[in-house]
Amino acid sequence: MCIFPPHLLFPLMRSVLLVEDDFFDTMTVKKSFEKFSVQHQLYSAFNGLEALDLLRGQNGAEAIRPLPEVILLDLNMPKMNGHEFLAEIRKDPELADIPVFIITTSAMDVDRLNAQNLGVSGYIIKPLDFETSPDMVDSMSLLEKLLK
Repeated sequence: MCIFPPHLLFPLMRSVLLVEDDFFDTMTVKKSFEKFSVQHQLYSAFNGLEALDLLRGQNGAEAIRPLPEVILLDLNMPKMNGHEFLAEIRKDPELADIPVFIITTSAMDVDRLNAQNLGVSGYIIKPLDFETSPDMVDSMSLLEKLLK
């Protein structure tokens, strides 16, 4: 954890918000960002409620500013799941246009359809394997384009 608030250290740094309750998956994303030299501040939240607090600057959380360019979102989380979070940000005019990539263990068609109906930019099935999965490479390429 940083001693200084990120906005003081990186006042104009572009960012990505990872909403993920699994520590291993969070570390995989962090390591992948380093490996692919993604030059964005990576923020993380354990569930949808924590993510909303970071986006809105509520409940004692400092707001991420500027807003993240992309949100990486798990579907199955405690307190507020990914579908509930996605529906909530799509109703908020300030947050509605942020591109969202789903990262989940769910390969169920209903989950994919619900996510697509809420305008996701990509759908990535876990386990996260940035080395060998063609879907992951395609998704990382799309993510990379969005972040440029």
